[in-house]
Amino acid sequence: MTILLFSGLLFAGALMAGLLGSLTGLGGGVVLIPLLTLLFKVDIHYAIGASLVSVIATSSGAAAAYVRDGISNIRLGMFLEVATTAGAVGGAYLATYLSTSVIAIVFGIVLIVSAILSFVKQGDNLLTGPGSKLTRILKLNGTYPTPQGKQSYTVKNIIGGFLMMNVAGVLSGLLGIGSGALKVLAMDNIMRTPFKVSTTTSNFMIGVTAAASAGIYLKRGYIDPGLSMPVMLGVLAGAFAGSRILTKTKVSTLKKVFAAVILLLALEMIYNGVNHNL
Repeated sequence: MTILLFSGLLFAGALMAGLLGSLTGLGGGVVLIPLLTLLFKVDIHYAIGASLVSVIATSSGAAAAYVRDGISNIRLGMFLEVATTAGAVGGAYLATYLSTSVIAIVFGIVLIVSAILSFVKQGDNLLTGPGSKLTRILKLNGTYPTPQGKQSYTVKNIIGGFLMMNVAGVLSGLLGIGSGALKVLAMDNIMRTPFKVSTTTSNFMIGVTAAASAGIYLKRGYIDPGLSMPVMLGVLAGAFAGSRILTKTKVSTLKKVFAAVILLLALEMIYNGVNHNL
């Protein structure tokens, strides 16, 4: 296989990963790492390095479009990023004491349950009103565009969502994975934000965490420009395409795609945990 053909195949695979990551708020890394390691036989460390770069590209590309369109809740994202970052630091510390295989299996089971709930519950959240005192103090309520015009919504269960984001950060630090799935689930199921707001705000958040992790991988020499460049370009193109599609896509369709992706992720995590591949 020539370098040109290899780069072209990488670009095509990354394009689909970026499209999926943009639509679901997962960032594309959950597709890229299996793609690079299983199909292209790339070393897992270099695959994670390229995936982190792609997550930053997805977040930057999609988040810019979503912020411009007024879908992302920036205040909510910045508030929850505090919990995710703190959790990631704690997870990195715990990684030296806990078995990541056991954590991966538990994580996979949680995602399977979440996927089932997403399939069962196809409606979208739309809570209105002033919300709780904490919601008003932090000014977390917002609006997002719909075909009928701007729609206001209320964010609930601030403490519960914050704690779940902390768990997402811990799992990210323990397993070296993106926590986009749990971020979307926390905002959608616990904080009751509209699904499109949840996915777009997750896209905004994951780039911050990935940027910090990418610095560590860069220092260790695990980011290969020849591998990362076509992957980053493909993911960026897919992210822009996804940002155009999302506003026109039905929420029920997005939830089905999201549930299918996290179900595959769950099975992969359980398989790797059982076989001690983490």
